[in-house]
Amino acid sequence: MVWKFLDNIESYICRLLLSGFVILLFVQIVSREVFGHSFSWIEELSVYMFVWFVYFGASYAALKGAHNRVTFQFKFLPAGAIKYIEAFADLFWLFFNCYFLWLATDFVFNKMNKFWKSQTLGIEMKYIYMVLPIAFALMTIRILQVNYRKLIRGEDIHDPDQIDLDEIKAAAGADRRT
Repeated sequence: MVWKFLDNIESYICRLLLSGFVILLFVQIVSREVFGHSFSWIEELSVYMFVWFVYFGASYAALKGAHNRVTFQFKFLPAGAIKYIEAFADLFWLFFNCYFLWLATDFVFNKMNKFWKSQTLGIEMKYIYMVLPIAFALMTIRILQVNYRKLIRGEDIHDPDQIDLDEIKAAAGADRRT
């Protein structure tokens, strides 16, 4: 139970953040249009929530194998080689993530001025920027996890959107035959 929750933590965080900033923006619109009053902090908090949503969404996409890739060249290769070529390409992604994780951690914990605060909320900006090391660490873990599942356990992990495209192609092929 706990493992399933942790395996989908990005999904839960994204759902919470998405519903949170949509509700906040709805309250802001109603407040502005109906009552002629707006809350300055709502827009700032919504932007921060959206940024966190994007980074956790990127980590979730890494878990699902849903990041964009150029795959046209794979049509000319044997199916068994594709997962190893993708894993080799993922090494570059891992190196980038580790380097960016190091830079972000250094920035947030060592270089940020304690007095940098958000304009309306008054929150220290390091808490806003904390998403960078967290998300890149999670993304790195997810890339390793997906490659382990593909290379060691032999699971067939496809981009969720590609599955839909395959179903559409199959349905279109069936329509032509009838």
